[in-house]
Amino acid sequence: MSNKSHESDVAFIKALAELLNENDLTELSVKREYGDADTLNVRVSRRNETVTPHYAPPAAPAPGPAYTPAPSAVAAATPAAEDPASHPGAVTSPMVGTVYMQAEPGAPAFVSVGTQVSEGDTLLIIEAMKTMNHIPATRGGTVKRILIEDGAAVEYGAPLMIIE
Repeated sequence: MSNKSHESDVAFIKALAELLNENDLTELSVKREYGDADTLNVRVSRRNETVTPHYAPPAAPAPGPAYTPAPSAVAAATPAAEDPASHPGAVTSPMVGTVYMQAEPGAPAFVSVGTQVSEGDTLLIIEAMKTMNHIPATRGGTVKRILIEDGAAVEYGAPLMIIE
């Protein structure tokens, strides 16, 4: 973006945030072009409420992540069946960051449901502080479930996928 200030950018970003909330969206990305070498790239995303290791996950009724569709009363009655983090084949996030399922945009994903993996194979990348961290499989097996989406923010200890 050039040195020229665009006062309307602040209002534009606020309008995107309102649009995100009004339509119950999780993320918006917009590229605004002012001229040949003058653009504004904006990404507005809602923080995804994820289970953190600070408290017992199934006991707290929260606006849970997409991988826990059952009501909280059922989750409390059967915590092991509903909490992917307690699954013996769960791969959890070793850090806070942004998940990328492929090496670069447009490239094929490292894994998908049904993929056979060996111990040490790269499952995904977590970007933390502008560093791309390859997350390896801790065991061999078949990818049964992928619990996160490409570009999603993850917390430390959040379940990423299930390998059996």
